[in-house]
Amino acid sequence: MSKRKPSDETLLIHSGYIPPEGFLSLSTPIHHASPVVFGSVHAYRARREQLYDGYMYGLLGTPTTMVLAQRIADLEGGTRAVLAPSGLSAINMVYFTFLKQGDHVLVPDNAYGPSRHLCNTVLKGLGVQVTFYDPMIGAGIADLMNNDTRLVWVESPGSITMEVPDIPAIVKAAHARDALVAIDNTWSAGVYFKPFRHGCDISVQALTKYIGGHADLLLGAAIVNDEILYRRLKDTASAFGLGASPDDCFLALRGMPTLIARLQRHQASALTVAAWLKQRPEVKQVLHPAFPDCPGHEIWRRDFTGASGLFSVIFQDNYAESAVDRMVDSLEYFRIGASWGGPVSLVLPLNPHDIRSAVPWTEKGALVRFSIGLEDPTDLIDDLETGLSRIAID
Repeated sequence: MSKRKPSDETLLIHSGYIPPEGFLSLSTPIHHASPVVFGSVHAYRARREQLYDGYMYGLLGTPTTMVLAQRIADLEGGTRAVLAPSGLSAINMVYFTFLKQGDHVLVPDNAYGPSRHLCNTVLKGLGVQVTFYDPMIGAGIADLMNNDTRLVWVESPGSITMEVPDIPAIVKAAHARDALVAIDNTWSAGVYFKPFRHGCDISVQALTKYIGGHADLLLGAAIVNDEILYRRLKDTASAFGLGASPDDCFLALRGMPTLIARLQRHQASALTVAAWLKQRPEVKQVLHPAFPDCPGHEIWRRDFTGASGLFSVIFQDNYAESAVDRMVDSLEYFRIGASWGGPVSLVLPLNPHDIRSAVPWTEKGALVRFSIGLEDPTDLIDDLETGLSRIAID
């Protein structure tokens, strides 16, 4: 009996065509999936075994996402990485993996604002003890630890006030009490600081920033060099449905080959602009780890191999916040925005008074954060010079 030819509806879904082997490309393919199909009922029933190293469901990984995860792990000096749909979700994934009711976590006073918000709301509401600490405390953090301390966060440098903590000293104190150390390593992009060489257990990056590099994607990653930690993070990602878009992963992969070249340009341009700002009479202090008067400069020189494009400026006390805001509004090449790491320079007035508790922010001058992009730094300086000339003393 001859087989009936399938209808058009079926032919539009099921094709018998098999592409020939031998196609090679320099581009990582984008593999989309919601269901992952299996060759047998037995394979489907055993799908949980594929969670850590295979394919179980599109939300939990496709070849595209797995390639990016491994490249990020390799860059950081780790062995495994779990992707998340944003940097914040990667941070939260770490919190929810390693903390439970009654546990204690230490968080630096200069931590990323949304992370701090989670600590003060969700984590405290779930019965987690949260202590904010002076980011420059170093080995003194041992005095803040107790028998319930499970996790110590560090951010190096702080993404607003730019302190560089003594991570090896913090790690030594934490490990002496069997606590894990997690670092937000976004500023270095995994290039200028290698966290696992300095004893960290977990590294988090907002791939949204320098890895993506073009201000057009949202991604995060938690990286480890321990299989048990990896599996715990992967279990959390699975339970919370933290999937990374294959399209965004493709964009991150596309950006990685130019990462070093872009970082070198960000670094050089930021140092040029920061040095110029440092000489301006309107500026009280430039908070850039490469400058000797930035808190933790000597630690930065010891532990880092370079700097990226993010730094902050404190204006003289006699310039009112409203005057500084007018200057920011007048800039042509700097766009007002909260992120950083892309080709376009960004600027943002920020107020550390609102987010500090362990070490109150006592500076009276307005603080402005700059993310230096890939424009000609001479043009950026001309833009800033014009803007600064418009500041009026209120």
